[in-house]
Amino acid sequence: MSNAWHEEVLAEVRAGGRISDQQIVDKVRKAVLTQRLPPGTRLPEVALGEIFGVSRSVVRKALTRLAADHVVSQQPNQVARVRAPSIEETRETFAARRLVEGEVAALLAGRLEASQLALLEAQVQQEIDAHAGHDEPARIEHSLAIHHTLAELSPNRVLGAMLTDLILRTSIVIALYKRAGLASCYLEGDHVRLLRHLRVGEPEAARRCIDDHLLALENLLDLSTRDASIDLMAILGQQRAG
Repeated sequence: MSNAWHEEVLAEVRAGGRISDQQIVDKVRKAVLTQRLPPGTRLPEVALGEIFGVSRSVVRKALTRLAADHVVSQQPNQVARVRAPSIEETRETFAARRLVEGEVAALLAGRLEASQLALLEAQVQQEIDAHAGHDEPARIEHSLAIHHTLAELSPNRVLGAMLTDLILRTSIVIALYKRAGLASCYLEGDHVRLLRHLRVGEPEAARRCIDDHLLALENLLDLSTRDASIDLMAILGQQRAG
């Protein structure tokens, strides 16, 4: 998380505000989505409590909710960790997302209002600009925003909810299996083409675009496990001046 965010949290605490378990859930989930907390990262209750300035009971509530959302794994008497899906689960997750998001895109083609198209256009341009500026965390956020918008706009709410869950799961496996040395999983032109199919009302082309996009993304992965040494304070908080 950014220093600006942590300063905001400190200001709230000084003003008598309290950090809720939902805020912790949101911050950890965002760090996972933007690949700043890779799979397998340990999330000790004491360390999280110090970072957020809350009791261990609040941290436990947050971790329980994160486990229910498939973000972390919890075992009795063990430290919680960011989930590390298996290779088989990774392939199954991508296959499921291709089916679900492809159908959502097909349902949306030709049915989006001008304001909804304008929102997607802005998000696509923000991703392009972030990539051009070599700001990978921002690029990931903007890319995720595009897909979350599709989920939110889905005419079928059940499919939309499923897509929201699958977006999170695929982000986790991308963080785990992205090839070493690959600076970005940016697929140039994919979102621009998808937006064009949505705008002119080409459902099958939109479906194929999603399928091709996710297949290409899966092909960028190196399906072998890796370990990482993570400084939670550096990611979720701010190093205090000593």
